[in-house]
Amino acid sequence: MEPEQPGFRPLEFERYAPDVMQRRAQHLLTDVQRRRSVREFSAEPLPQGVLDDCIRLAGTAPSGAHKQPWTFVVVSDPALKRAIREAAEEEERANYSGRMNPAWLKDLAPLGTDAHKPFLEVAPALIVAFRHAWQVGPNGQREQCYYTQESIGIACGFLLLALHHCGLATLTHTPSPMAFLSKLLGRPENEKPFLLIPVGFPAGDCQVPNLERKPLDSIRFLANPPGPKP
Repeated sequence: MEPEQPGFRPLEFERYAPDVMQRRAQHLLTDVQRRRSVREFSAEPLPQGVLDDCIRLAGTAPSGAHKQPWTFVVVSDPALKRAIREAAEEEERANYSGRMNPAWLKDLAPLGTDAHKPFLEVAPALIVAFRHAWQVGPNGQREQCYYTQESIGIACGFLLLALHHCGLATLTHTPSPMAFLSKLLGRPENEKPFLLIPVGFPAGDCQVPNLERKPLDSIRFLANPPGPKP
């Protein structure tokens, strides 16, 4: 018997006039150019439902074989945020005092970072993204996932864009190693911590490093057609 084939349905797609496409691209670019990593948060609570909608948006990301190998854990409990901060700072102290090589520390110096991570407690919410190394089937069997690193990376990109677009500040934090997050949050063996994202409103006196992003010509390359074969 042949395996059951997935059903298909017509694509929902709206085509825009070229000038509308350009305006939409420029509008989104102007908005996203203001996005910055923030380490100084206000403790102001978040509007109800916003994080849920942003996570729903992250869940629309493409994934290998449509396995959707991700879980996003939202942490707002003060005691749990404190426990995460304490565990993260323990790892970061080891990083800054020996795990990181001199070149790494030199590259971090302009950002003013160190082992202290108060934002993990101050931010009203933390979103912890977990990558599914494999999945558990309906009968408890282990099922393979595909391109899990790429899939959750894209989903996290969607999430960061959504959070910025609705007016929230974020930080991509990776207190490597991150195994403590699995233990503190009670995640199953197949879920591996991938990214820790503090979310909230920036503090009123928030400062960010004065950085510039690479210009278009340094990140875009127009490939030439192959030349004639000899």
